Amino acid sequence: MPNTQYLIPNTQKLQDLMQQVGISSFKALSRAAGVSERQLLRLRQGKLEQMRVEVLLKLSPVLQMPLSELVTTFSTVELLQEKTAPTQELLQQIADLRTEYDRSQQQIEQQQEILLQELQQSSLQLLESLLLQWPTAVQKAQENPQLAAVKIVPLVQKPLEKLLQAWGVEAIARVGAELPYDPQLHQLMQGTAQPGEKVKVRYTGYLQGEKLLYRAKVSAV
Repeated sequence: MPNTQYLIPNTQKLQDLMQQVGISSFKALSRAAGVSERQLLRLRQGKLEQMRVEVLLKLSPVLQMPLSELVTTFSTVELLQEKTAPTQELLQQIADLRTEYDRSQQQIEQQQEILLQELQQSSLQLLESLLLQWPTAVQKAQENPQLAAVKIVPLVQKPLEKLLQAWGVEAIARVGAELPYDPQLHQLMQGTAQPGEKVKVRYTGYLQGEKLLYRAKVSAV
């Protein structure tokens, strides 16, 4: 029984293009272009008019084929038989959409850059006292090795706590705490423990809301 995929009109045509750019399967093409396999099936079935322009814009660079040529290659027979004027009008519309798509992408990149700068600025404000006082504290410690570390700890602790609080990050447990072992939240450094048995926190872990960032490192009591 013949492979059913070859009964789909444009399958071989698409596979030939994929072979030219070193893509071995439709699944690989789907991942590379960031489009669903359902959209690829429409292309193979000759249902170009049912596909979103954004999909064609993603496939075009991956297949290393100009958008206009991609449209012409996979157009239905009816479309190819239309007069030149409507076809040129369609290509112009696609070109306009491509320009709008590129403009939108540029705006998104600019917005991401602005958001990153705002995040960095707000973080620097929270860490201001640390940035200003830490170099002096280091110099004092180098000049006086007998300087008690407890005097330096607040310079780091308070700004860090403010930053974590602003980001919604919470410690799982304080260092030295003894609590029931939970393998979802705790990582054993030494010894063995069953869930519910008491362990001691050696290095704290962190949660951001319900998301686990780092498990707390513990040892059996």
